[in-house]
Amino acid sequence: MKPTIYLALTHDWELRGNGSGDIEQIQFAPMRKLLGIYQKHGVRTSFYPDVMQQLIFRKLSMRHPELKGLADRWDEHLREAFRQGHDVQLHIHPQWLNANFNAGEWSLSEDWSLLKYDRQTVLSMLNESKQYLETLLQPLDSTYRCIAFRAGGLAVAPSPYLLRMLATLGIVLDASLAAGIYIDTTHLQLDYRKCEETLLPFYPRLEDARRISDKQEEIICVPIHTFNGSRRQVLREHFALLFRTLKQRTASNQTTSSPNATDKDKYARAQWTQRDHSSSLRLFYDKGVLPYIFGKHLVSDTGRLNSALLREMLRSIRADAGRSGKSEIPVILTNHPKEIRSFSAIEQFVSEVSESEDIRFITLTELARKLLANELPIRRSQTSA
Repeated sequence: MKPTIYLALTHDWELRGNGSGDIEQIQFAPMRKLLGIYQKHGVRTSFYPDVMQQLIFRKLSMRHPELKGLADRWDEHLREAFRQGHDVQLHIHPQWLNANFNAGEWSLSEDWSLLKYDRQTVLSMLNESKQYLETLLQPLDSTYRCIAFRAGGLAVAPSPYLLRMLATLGIVLDASLAAGIYIDTTHLQLDYRKCEETLLPFYPRLEDARRISDKQEEIICVPIHTFNGSRRQVLREHFALLFRTLKQRTASNQTTSSPNATDKDKYARAQWTQRDHSSSLRLFYDKGVLPYIFGKHLVSDTGRLNSALLREMLRSIRADAGRSGKSEIPVILTNHPKEIRSFSAIEQFVSEVSESEDIRFITLTELARKLLANELPIRRSQTSA
């Protein structure tokens, strides 16, 4: 008998990490399109809005009146998603702290990782962000609470205090870990290559979410699903991405009157370039040669995967669920509306999954409640996987 899979589709709803991007084009419009798809297929999902971004929009709106209108629209988009039955939970990118706005552009000078801040600063950011969301949405539903969290850039571990702090604030579920990923860029350093759990919900060691606790803790970690994409599809997607990048760059060079536009695009890309990719040869080897030999470890992001890779992801989810030995299992997927490559691929995926007998969509609030009620297994280090 197939296990029942509770699929939590989440969205990191935000501008780019350096503050760039047209908020209408990469936040508002994609959300409206997604809401239409989900409404059509009767699917409820969860949104992780970057609240630190919204707080600075509000803070600077007196000096820059144009920001107030955008912040009001941000609120209304979230309220509409919530009215339609979608969940809204806590997500913050700390680089927005003390951001500056000048001549229509943002300057973000603070660190991108929560792990680099002192306790009091982190507590202040978390508390203010949580209060903002609850104040925004409780008039629509008095029972609403922020009970789930995702760190900006997935930077949740290791930390001697972050998980404890989240639990103190009433957060019961963290969905920041994506097992197997490794990031070493100018702004962010993470190493999740040796996580002790890659699929099942688990009680984390409170000082290091990559490790499993031997006792019940006040917070539960549920990993973001990852899988190994086939060599053929990964290479096809790499070439398609390269073609799109070259096409966009050519169009930008032909239409823009700003001599700095291309430099800004290069800077934005460089912020997410691995530091060991400084040489073109190493970049080609890691991005072109290794995936062809071994396939590629991918985060299950419905916005970044093409239709073929979404099908591979779904097969992987079912295979992982079968191997788990559990009759019911939650799986968390992610999505970045600012980077969606194909809405048609997402709609096809959602349509197929919504008609599946073994998969049910679930919000993060519903998932947290099931976990707290012991309706789904939560792993400890002394229990079997």
